[in-house]
Amino acid sequence: MASETDIKFVIVPGNGAGEVTCANWYGWISNKLKHAGVQCSLRNMPDPITAKESVWLPFMEKELGCDQHTIIVGHSSGAEAAMRYAETHQVYGIVLVSACVTDLGIDNERASGYYNRPWDWEKIKVNSQIIAQFGSVDDPFIPWSEQEEVAKGLGSNLFKFTDRGHFMQFQFPELLKLLLSLVKNAS
Repeated sequence: MASETDIKFVIVPGNGAGEVTCANWYGWISNKLKHAGVQCSLRNMPDPITAKESVWLPFMEKELGCDQHTIIVGHSSGAEAAMRYAETHQVYGIVLVSACVTDLGIDNERASGYYNRPWDWEKIKVNSQIIAQFGSVDDPFIPWSEQEEVAKGLGSNLFKFTDRGHFMQFQFPELLKLLLSLVKNAS
C-alpha cells in the first residue's frame, strides 16, 4: 500500500475545457489539494477538443507521470481517458465524474477513439486499488443509464446526485472530501 506522501493526483479534464485552471472545479480542487500538502497535477491537455485517446494516454503517462502512486480524477472525456489508461497501466486509483460507455451518437466523441471497442472492466479493476464515481441523474450530456453501466462494470463506489448536472460548478466539496480521505486512508 502506498504511503500518504506517495499518493499524487492527476486531474484529467473533459474535452473543450479551455484553460483548465479556470474551468469548472479543476483549479479550485487542485489548489485545495496543494494547500493540504498533496501533490496534484493539472495541465491543459493536447488536442483539447476531440481528446483523442492516442494523444491523451501517452500525455498522461509521459507528461503527467501517471503511475502506481497516482489517483486519476477524470471528468467526462477525462473519465473515459482514466478508464482506458487503467486498462493497460497500474494506477493507485481512478475517480470518475460524469463517466459514460458509448460515444452517445456524437461524431466528435466517436473520433476520440475511446468507444471503438468493449471496455475491459476486469483489467481496470485489477490495475486500480480504488475506484469511485460521481454522477448526477440530471446530467444533460450523459444519460444516467450510461453512468450506471460504468458503476456496474467497475463495481465502483457511486456517489449519486440529483442536482449537479454535468458537474460544471466551480467548487466540488464532496469530491475534495473524498480525495483527502483517500490520502489519509493510504497512510
